[in-house]
Amino acid sequence: MEKYIAEVLSPKIQGDGGWIEFVSFENGVLTVIFRGECSKCLILNRCIDWIKSEIKRDLKKNVEINAIRKKPYFQEV
Repeated sequence: MEKYIAEVLSPKIQGDGGWIEFVSFENGVLTVIFRGECSKCLILNRCIDWIKSEIKRDLKKNVEINAIRKKPYFQEV
């Protein structure tokens, strides 16, 4: 799952100015961190639904996603 996130999904999300980081995959729950534009996106739920459908199509797994938003490294505090 970690390789799939890094090599397949991440490049697609980076195209929109965001990025996704794998944290864990346990008991059908995928935990990921969203950064960049994703950290402030108002329609992140659509992206999460898209990620679920991509995983189901490519990896044949039904997952729940625990999405964590983090401020990007370049954002001022």
